[in-house]
Amino acid sequence: MARPNLKSLLRLSQFAVNLNLNKTTQLTNLSKSLITQNRNFSTSKIIRQDTSNNNAPATKINFYVEEYKDKGYMVLKFNKAPVNSLNLEFLTELNIQLDKIEQSKDIKGVILTSHLPNIFSAGLDILEMYQIKQERGTQFWTALQETWIKLYGSNKIFIAAINGHSPAGGCLLAMSCDYRIMTKGPYKIGLNETLLGIKAPFWFRDTMINTIGYRETEKALQLGKLYSPEEALAVNLVDEIVDANVLIQKAEEQMVKWCSIPTVARELTKSSMRRDTVSKLIAQRESDTQSFIEFTQRDSIQKSLKGYLEAMKKPKK
Repeated sequence: MARPNLKSLLRLSQFAVNLNLNKTTQLTNLSKSLITQNRNFSTSKIIRQDTSNNNAPATKINFYVEEYKDKGYMVLKFNKAPVNSLNLEFLTELNIQLDKIEQSKDIKGVILTSHLPNIFSAGLDILEMYQIKQERGTQFWTALQETWIKLYGSNKIFIAAINGHSPAGGCLLAMSCDYRIMTKGPYKIGLNETLLGIKAPFWFRDTMINTIGYRETEKALQLGKLYSPEEALAVNLVDEIVDANVLIQKAEEQMVKWCSIPTVARELTKSSMRRDTVSKLIAQRESDTQSFIEFTQRDSIQKSLKGYLEAMKKPKK
């Protein structure tokens, strides 16, 4: 079964609105002609890994890693076509990368971005929620929890260079970083789960509250709000918006600034700000996983997801 692409995201979101909210409000077109980012890096080391599937074609590379050990940081690029959707295999490999980063004595920080043009990450792979067996669903949700715990609770500096759309789980990854820079253009970012008939988990909610405040989060989550770059900047969902051709440059400038802060003091400060939020999920991982399994297996949710997938197959009129 085909994975969602950018054009289908718009059609599917609209279908979910009609199905679950009985509205006809048109979402902003996520498949307009977008800005393509071109930048050549001078790197000291490039690592290509594909540990997600031993039987996968040799050309499949889910991540590009560019290390600048002399500067103390690296660039980690998502490369899971077409939209960097988060499935079990991708999350497992990402967790391996995050473990290596945390253990590295040479790397203080990471610029998190996408190798694919116009998309940071489209979020959770819908096929991980549709007609899945409980064992697979448990593995998937546990891997997602692990990714968030490792990223949000990391001692390292993470700067998100958001080079395109970043809905749902993509927004969660971005919010988990210490600083967010987004490309100007017809892009969208936000937690839009309600438009798909899904309630955002409490740790998605808490991450957003910590980022943009309680009242704005309350509105955003109920409405499934997808913000333009300008709107995201206004509510502090992102910290800067820039032209595509300087996105990585601006991220590098911020990384140098953050790396210049005494490491121990910065790490202790970050931990004191985020520890309680992370501990809350750690204490409830099993119940949170069970809630995910029970919720996604509801007939109403499966019906919604089925309609979502069927809408993807329909030719665009």
